[in-house]
Amino acid sequence: MSEPLRRDALSGDPKWLVVFLHGLGSNGADLMSFADYWAKSMPDVAFSAPSAPTPCPDAPGGFQWIPKLPPGHPLLFPEVENAADDLQPILGHELTVAGLTPDRLALVGFSQGTLMTLHAGLRRAVAPAALLGYAGGLVGRDRLAEEITCKPPVMLVNGDADPMVPASAQAPALEALQDVGVVAAGQIMPGLDHSVNADALILGARFLLSAFDYREKNPV
Repeated sequence: MSEPLRRDALSGDPKWLVVFLHGLGSNGADLMSFADYWAKSMPDVAFSAPSAPTPCPDAPGGFQWIPKLPPGHPLLFPEVENAADDLQPILGHELTVAGLTPDRLALVGFSQGTLMTLHAGLRRAVAPAALLGYAGGLVGRDRLAEEITCKPPVMLVNGDADPMVPASAQAPALEALQDVGVVAAGQIMPGLDHSVNADALILGARFLLSAFDYREKNPV
């Protein structure tokens, strides 16, 4: 597995680490482009964007956290579970590289990366500062109460024109999160397909900055 892409904090003194988790058939560079929009408003944030360890057979040069599986497929949860087990050491390594403690982590996922963000983020020993998911959802809602180990704030952003992950999937995910005591909010973006636009990036930046401010004032 190649080294994750990394971008230093503009201030030269990182206080937070945002790790991007890409979607199916993509790679770390794709989501690192978010940092182009966010870096100036987050000068104390370092960014990391690993590529998933498995090449995607349908996308030359792309990678996948798990194989392409439809919602509700019986292998979906175990595949995410196994991939999250592999992801946790990567997150720990990136925190070490940045010189930060686990409470200074935020995860940002897109599509399949959102599945990974929620699964891994809610099962860490120390709660991340924030979990932000674009164009994705939550797997294993019925198992969450038994397995959750921390309760970071969550924001889900979906488009109402997304042909791959319907916006209707957001409400059940939020309900499951809220039922176990997670502060979770969602936003449906009008006209947005399976992508992230400028408005969604602004929304995400505001969420992350608010979560960082809260964590600063309320350390774990």
